Amino acid sequence: MCRSIKTLRPPALPEEATEDEVRAAALQYVRKVSGFRAPAEHNREVFERAVEAVAAATAELLDGLEVRGASRAAAARA
Repeated sequence: MCRSIKTLRPPALPEEATEDEVRAAALQYVRKVSGFRAPAEHNREVFERAVEAVAAATAELLDGLEVRGASRAAAARA
């Protein structure tokens, strides 16, 4: 569905996604689902609430993911 949404983190680097990148991905998602690039004034509040909710869910997901072998990958880069 959302093929153009950028992958926010490689599997071994969950801390790589910035807050701005998370919000940008959330905005892309809400635009795709709603069908609006920019909402009309009467829809702006609900549109922004949706972006914030998706961004929060995305941040929670990224924070909670456990990538097995990530410590080895990080050690190899160091």
